[in-house]
Amino acid sequence: MNRVLSRLVAIALIIGASTAYAVQPDEIMANAVQESRARELSRELRCMVCQNQSIDDSDAPLARDLRLLVRERIASGESNSQVIEFLVARYGDFVLLRPRLIGVTLLLWFLPPLFLSGGGLALWLNSRRHIRLSDGGSPGPLELSEEEKARLERLIGGPA
Repeated sequence: MNRVLSRLVAIALIIGASTAYAVQPDEIMANAVQESRARELSRELRCMVCQNQSIDDSDAPLARDLRLLVRERIASGESNSQVIEFLVARYGDFVLLRPRLIGVTLLLWFLPPLFLSGGGLALWLNSRRHIRLSDGGSPGPLELSEEEKARLERLIGGPA
């Protein structure tokens, strides 16, 4: 029984270690509901230094400043959307880990699937062409006309 318990504890520690965040103890709010809102928002906001990490995961000083700013605005009574709007107004849409679907970001959202679809279509058409050629679908080698043969002989220097 002790072995099973020690294995469960080890698994829990491994899982817990993989979900560690950069939030420092002095940043945590006393109100648990507000803290959970702050953590939720922090997971949606990009660290401008790390760029592919949320501010919740980043140890960068700017990420800490943003976490504190989020907590400050939540403590002042702002809603989640008001906090997000404030940060977007200040830093632009880049601060969002998942960009909004607006005119400027349409290319960002739709070009990758379009390129993948186009590449897949090109591969499919190319493979069909190769299959058709390997099945004898091509007319074979082209024959030169009599005029082309005579010209070729003149260029080579043979009998005309």
